[in-house]
Amino acid sequence: FDIDPKKESLSEGETPGVAGINDFGRLGYGGPCPPRGHGVHRYYFKVYALDIPSLKLKSGANKSAVEKAMKGHILAYGELAGKYERM
Repeated sequence: FDIDPKKESLSEGETPGVAGINDFGRLGYGGPCPPRGHGVHRYYFKVYALDIPSLKLKSGANKSAVEKAMKGHILAYGELAGKYERM
């Protein structure tokens, strides 16, 4: 979260803003990694435009804290849905 609104692209391994806790309970992006042979999994990536420059949260904030801080400040959002299967 708190990615600079002027940022137009990301390099592999780059953390462009502040890292929160992921679904694995770890800091940072975890990426899609379904169990082998478990079939197709769906993944959703969301990006939000806010009317404030910062959520004023510390590194390690969880999803609930980020959503609460964004409430009432969302100007627009986009979503990308993808599917991935690990053989």
